[in-house]
Amino acid sequence: MNKTIFQREDELFFHTYRRLPLELDYGEGVYLYTKDGRRLVDFFGGLAVNALGYCHPKIVRAIEKQIRRYNHVSNYFIQDTQVELAERILCASQGMKKIFFTNSGTEAVEGAIKLARKWGKENNKVDLFCLTNSFHGRTMGALSLTERPKYRDGFDPFLPNTGYITFNCVPDLLSKVTERTLGVILECIQGEGGINIVSQEFARALKELRERYGFLIIVDEIQSGIGRTGKFYSYEYLELEPDIVVIAKAIGGGLPLGALLGNDRVAECFAYGAHGTTFGGNPVACAAGCAVMEEVVDNKLMEQAGAIGLYILTCASELKEKFPTLIKEVRGRGCMIGIDLTIEGQSIVDTLLERGFLVNCTNTTVIRFLPPYIIEKEHCDALFTELNDILRAKAEWH
Repeated sequence: MNKTIFQREDELFFHTYRRLPLELDYGEGVYLYTKDGRRLVDFFGGLAVNALGYCHPKIVRAIEKQIRRYNHVSNYFIQDTQVELAERILCASQGMKKIFFTNSGTEAVEGAIKLARKWGKENNKVDLFCLTNSFHGRTMGALSLTERPKYRDGFDPFLPNTGYITFNCVPDLLSKVTERTLGVILECIQGEGGINIVSQEFARALKELRERYGFLIIVDEIQSGIGRTGKFYSYEYLELEPDIVVIAKAIGGGLPLGALLGNDRVAECFAYGAHGTTFGGNPVACAAGCAVMEEVVDNKLMEQAGAIGLYILTCASELKEKFPTLIKEVRGRGCMIGIDLTIEGQSIVDTLLERGFLVNCTNTTVIRFLPPYIIEKEHCDALFTELNDILRAKAEWH
C-alpha cells in the first residue's frame, strides 16, 4: 500500500511542525495552488517572508542570473551581490554604519548578542533584557531573550545575566535598568506575541534611560522590517534610533537571508575572525535581496504596503464594531495586522482555509494578517466577506 506524503512526513521528521493539510503545487502572485486544484489567497505571506508574493519576475531573474555565475563561495571572497545589497540596506537604515549577513533571523539575533557582549566587555556592562511576550528565535541565545514559556519550557538553563521587562510598563523599565545594563532588545511591533505595539511613552523612557546609563538599544525588525509597516523599519514610528538592528524574512525574497546592523557605537567591536558564517550572505540570496530592495524602496512598494494595510485595518475595525463581543481589539501597521478575539482563533483560521484564504492564529486569540505587499482591495474584500459570515455564525452560537 502506497503511503501518502503526510504519512511519509510523519515517519521521517521530528514532530516540530503541525503541518497544514495541503499538498502544494506552486505559487504565483498572491496565490498558492494545491495539487488537487485549489487556489488559496495568501494573507499568511510565508510568515512575513513573501513580501513580493510568489515567483515575482524580478526575483526569479535575479536568482537565475546569479546562479549561473556561482551559487556559493567562501566569505573569504568579496562578492558583488553582497556589497550591492549592503549598500542598499545601509542607505535605507539611517544611523547604521556596518552590516553582517546571516542565514536567518535567529542567527542575526545571536550575532547581536555577541556584538553587544563584546561591546559590554569594554564598557563594564553585562545585563541584557527583553520584553514580556517577546519572540526573538529558537536558538539558545535567542530563547534566553524570549520570555514566553511556550518556547522556553524544557530548554533551560539559559544564558546568564538575561531578564525581562514588562511590555510597555515604564515603572518596570525604570526599576530594572541600571549602570550594569548592557542592552534592551525589543520588537517595536511584537509579531508572534500578537501584534502588540510599543507605546511612545515606553520608547521615550527607553531613550532617556540610554542617555543616563549608556546601554544599547537592540531592535528586532525580523518580521516588521523591510517596508512591512509602510516605513522601512517599524522603529521609525517611535524615532527610537537603535544601536543594533536585526532583519531577515522579507529581505531574501524567499531565500534564507538575514542581517545584523550596527551604528557608530558598535561599528568597530568585531575584529577579524571574531565572528563568521558559512552560508550567511549567500550570493544567490543577496541577488534576490537586491531585487526586493529595488521593488520595496525604489519602486515604492513600501508605500503600497502602508496603503493596503490601512485598508485592511479599516475593514477589521468595521468588523469590531459589528461584533464587539467577539473582537477585543484590532492592532497593527501596514501589512502587519492582528484581530484579537475574545475566543480562541484557530477554528476561524481553519474555516477560512476551507473557504480559500490563508491566515494564521498567534498567541491563541489573535488572527494575524501578513500578506504580500502586492495584495489588492478585491482580495481583502473577499476575505472580510468570509470572515464576516464566520463571525456572524459564531455570534449566533454564543
